[in-house]
Amino acid sequence: MAHPVRLLSLATASPPHDLPQDQASDLARAILAPRFPGFEHMAPVFTTAGVRKRQLTMPIDWYLQPRSWPDRMAVYVEGAVELFVTAAERALAEAGLRGCDVDAIVTVSSTGIATPSLEALAMGRLGFRSDAARVPVFGLGCAGGATGLALAARLAKSEPGAVVLLVCVELCSLAFRMDEPSKADIVATALFGDGAAACVLRAGETGFAEVSGVAEHTWPDTLDIMGWRVDPEGLGVIFARSIPPFARKKLRPAMDQMLAGQALGVPDIDRFVCHPGGMKVIEALEGALDLGQGALDHERTVLADHGNMSAPTVLFVLDRTRRAGMARRSVLTALGPGFTASTVTLLAA
Repeated sequence: MAHPVRLLSLATASPPHDLPQDQASDLARAILAPRFPGFEHMAPVFTTAGVRKRQLTMPIDWYLQPRSWPDRMAVYVEGAVELFVTAAERALAEAGLRGCDVDAIVTVSSTGIATPSLEALAMGRLGFRSDAARVPVFGLGCAGGATGLALAARLAKSEPGAVVLLVCVELCSLAFRMDEPSKADIVATALFGDGAAACVLRAGETGFAEVSGVAEHTWPDTLDIMGWRVDPEGLGVIFARSIPPFARKKLRPAMDQMLAGQALGVPDIDRFVCHPGGMKVIEALEGALDLGQGALDHERTVLADHGNMSAPTVLFVLDRTRRAGMARRSVLTALGPGFTASTVTLLAA
């Protein structure tokens, strides 16, 4: 009989520098408006995005100077490792484990490049064993929290008793650009923040939730919806199509299909735990899934307090959800480049 995979722990970490949204709006107007004639038409996004503040890896003055790709990647390596270590230490401590107990590490990050990858750079500080399996994953974007959790669950299921550590780290603030701002850059400046989340999974253990199913759906001919472009100055945001109307129209049929593979339907789900890409995305998800306006309350709170941190964000939402009391059956879901919806079905312990 297969041993169920359970989440033993979940922890989050944020960098030290707060950026209130009103300050972000003022700075964007001062710096980007002279370079982007249509700025005032875009400016309301700072009010409608649903972000009250977010956390940044570097002090705000750092972002106000021209930065090259090497500058940004040097900050990525240092900042991402610090967040990785903090989140991982907290998750391991909650599970009553140490780094030497970990058998496999899944690292999800798409906002920078580190080779060796982050778990290798953190190995000595966390005391990982030399035979621990390393699984760095790049390119998942905002779907990374859900897809990473699904991958970690599959690894734990394949070797009952193995301790699998998932760490999602993103430094979205490194994509803030002043050289040739676009509409996508202005939206990103209103939305993005930095953060990390980690969880420990194991088959056959007790925990706060059981992973009962995973599924993904990638829509054809949607590569242009979301992604990065690589420029000499750093990563540039790609939002070629508006995500909220796409989600409102396309998510429900895909969700029905993903849940049908688990002999479930949307009415069987007591709580959807969603990646809050922005306020309009949250509203689109509520509409697509017939949840009722305001149902995604933890999503709104995380967005307001941290902004969109890409991959870790949905795990921040899950952390708030479990602290408030897990529903009997939840589906954790996120949308990301591809364009892909990723889901993990969870049963409360």
